[in-house]
Amino acid sequence: MTPRWSVRPGPPATPADRRAGRLTTELLAGELARARAAALAWRNGLAALFAGLLGFGLVKGRTDVGKLAPPYDALVGGALLLCLVFGTLGALLLLRAAHGAPIGVRLPAGVPAAATALHFGDHMETRRTVRALTRGVVLTIGCGAMLVTGVALTWYGPGKDGPRILVRTPSGDVCGEPVRADAGRLLVRTDTGEVTVRLDRAESLAPVDACPPGPSAE
Repeated sequence: MTPRWSVRPGPPATPADRRAGRLTTELLAGELARARAAALAWRNGLAALFAGLLGFGLVKGRTDVGKLAPPYDALVGGALLLCLVFGTLGALLLLRAAHGAPIGVRLPAGVPAAATALHFGDHMETRRTVRALTRGVVLTIGCGAMLVTGVALTWYGPGKDGPRILVRTPSGDVCGEPVRADAGRLLVRTDTGEVTVRLDRAESLAPVDACPPGPSAE
């Protein structure tokens, strides 16, 4: 035998129940505006942070990435590329969170729409706003980290080796980076230190990509 269900009114709402319901309605009614205001504040704060990073960039250091030794030049390029990608996506997400998506408002079925359906639409938009804000903040901070990494590698990464010269003398070969030539003498910076070579005693001079192993002439 199928049971019969009956619906009866519950107990009347107490003043505490009515106050809780009113506070819940007010909280849900203003959550989208609060989320937009928070996104705007985060956007302005991150913009100020990047303004500080640009001011930090005024400190002079090595500026030519081409002077870095491999693979540091490629690492700097990769860091700057990630900085561009993270910064673009982060900016778009922060704009989405602060001002909403560039689309029209979709009304629920039925005109005029029920208040419950409108509040539910605002609640879902709030969730999307908070999600865009969180991702935008993470990507923007990642952009700053990649920028600092690229600048640090550019400043402090090892540079490319300078031109090498091989000088053959009766007492042996001297190979290294030429420093200066003065009064018939050539100062060469070798792996063991600086060596002065008298050019009138040099049998030959030749540029080389890498110095051959072996002792140098003193």
